[in-house]
Formats: sequence, structure tokens, C-alpha cells
Amino acid sequence: MKSTLRFFILFIGLILAGCSSDKVKVGLLIHSLDKERWENDQKYFIESVNELGGKVLVAVADNDDQKQIQQAQDLLKRKIQTLVVIPVNQYSAAEIVDLAHNRSVPVISYDRLINNSRVDYYVSTDNIKIGEMQARYIVNLVPEGNYALIGGSENDNNSRMLYLGQMNILQPYIERNEIYLVYRKFTKFWSEDEGYQMAKECLDENNNQIDAIIAGNDAIAYGVLRALKEYGLEKKIAVAGMDADLRNVREIVKGDQVMTVYKPIQTMASTAAEIAVKLARGEKYEGCNNRVSNGKRLVPAVLLEALPVTKDNIEQTVVADGYLKEKDIYQ
Repeated sequence: MKSTLRFFILFIGLILAGCSSDKVKVGLLIHSLDKERWENDQKYFIESVNELGGKVLVAVADNDDQKQIQQAQDLLKRKIQTLVVIPVNQYSAAEIVDLAHNRSVPVISYDRLINNSRVDYYVSTDNIKIGEMQARYIVNLVPEGNYALIGGSENDNNSRMLYLGQMNILQPYIERNEIYLVYRKFTKFWSEDEGYQMAKECLDENNNQIDAIIAGNDAIAYGVLRALKEYGLEKKIAVAGMDADLRNVREIVKGDQVMTVYKPIQTMASTAAEIAVKLARGEKYEGCNNRVSNGKRLVPAVLLEALPVTKDNIEQTVVADGYLKEKDIYQ
């Protein structure tokens, strides 16, 4: 009887040990949690990895690229098997890729592309298309006049892609002297305060004669809206953003912001989680739909479709996808 009991305990122990070894460790480096959407990305990613039988170790860099490199070293010492990076700086993060590859750990660049590196995968949306989406919507509303572009971080590849998309639409109007691009600047941190200060600067430099402002994201757009309200110009200047932050969607309902762009971050996060867990288990991922040049290689990529969000389609986009709740929007 005793030997049977000992055998049973040993058998259960082996099963538990096997289960434990299957629980792969995935590192997640986040540039910052200073925006609403990044908290959602983190939540969805962790939930997805957990559902797939993995465990996530998270480090947040507070927009400090050197801190992020140190955090990468720390996670690698903790024997992660895959590393997912939302880089602070598109160039200095290449060192993170090298550090990981030196330990045979694959790297997934999430939402923001790491340039000049041999990063293994890239999961994002097509940011050129998003820039086109923003500009096309604004041009349909305001086909002529003075335009301002307040872009995202100068250290983020997405900012350049958005700008290229915006200019794809605006350039013909500029060449016909129908649209005048009177202000164009990039921020450092995609922040609300930068949007506020740059909007004030833009208005002062142009005697308030601005017809449209395209912002790199909703945090910047919210700063722009703060400035417009101070100047008594709300609803008089068309403002576009990106990310479908709750407070900005509320501004769309009020008519102070005309549109934003919703990135399907739940799908982005679950896709990145699936790739990360597969790579950690030594499996291949076959679901890429694109390749994106980062200056060193064509990176296998999953680029998802984004959606424009306006006053007319809130229920069909962010509400239908479960990203925002109707009761929170319409207070």
C-alpha cells in the first residue's frame, strides 16, 4: 500500500513538473504606460499569453531608452524565451535585439518597428494607411485652407509612416494651392502637453487662421483641443487623432474632435502573444501577411487593418469590438 502511494505521489509530481516546464516565459518591454491605450495593450497581451499557457514578465521604461536596454538585460537574465518590445527609441532599441539574439532569444517588435536590426517579427497596423485615412477624412471636410500637422515622437518610426500617409493625400492639394501647410512639427513623447503647447504656438504664429489640425495620436489631439478651448476656437477647427481613447471619443460625440482611428489592439496583442508563445516553444509562425523594411532586413510582419471612428460610426467600431462601452462614452 505504501509503495503504491509513493508511486502515485511520484506520478503526480512528474505531471506537475511537466506542466510547469510547458509554461513558457515571455518578456514584455513597454516604453511607457503614460497613455490609456498602452495599459489596454498590456492587459490584452498578458491575458492572451496566460490563455496560451505562458507567463509574462513586464518592465516599463518610462520613455527612457537606456533604462529599457537595462530592463532587457534583466529580463534575459531571468531566462525569458521570447522578448516582445515596444521601443522607446526606434534606433537604440537595436541593441536590445542584439542582446536577445546573443542568448538565442527571438524578438518581436510590437506596434513600433525597431530599425536597423535583425528583429524577428513585427506586429502592427499599416501606419501609412492610417495617415492617409486621417488626411482623407479631414480633406473631405475642409478641402482648402491652412493646415497644421503635429506628429508623434521623432524617435518613433510610426510617426514617419503616418506623415508619409498624410502627405500622400495632402500633396496634390498643396500643389494646387488649395491647402497651405503652415505648421509641421514632431513631438518627443506623443504627449498631451506637447500637443497643447504646439497648438498654441501654431495659432499664435498664424493669427488663429487655422482650418484643420491632424494630430499624431489622441493624447496630442486632446492637448490641441485644450488650446482651442482657451482660444475660443473649439468646433471651428477640424481636429483628427488616433487611438480611440475614451476621452477623445467623448469629444467626437460633442463635436470638438471630428475623427480618430481605432487600431484593433486586442487582435494585435493576441497575435503578438501567439507568435511569442510559438517561438518560445520552438515552433514556427506562419500567419504573416507582409514584410517591412527596417533598414537592415525585410521583417516578417502582421499588419492589421485600422478603422476610422467618427460621430456616425462609434457603435459600429469601438463599441462593437468591445474596446469601449456605450455607457462610458455617452455620459
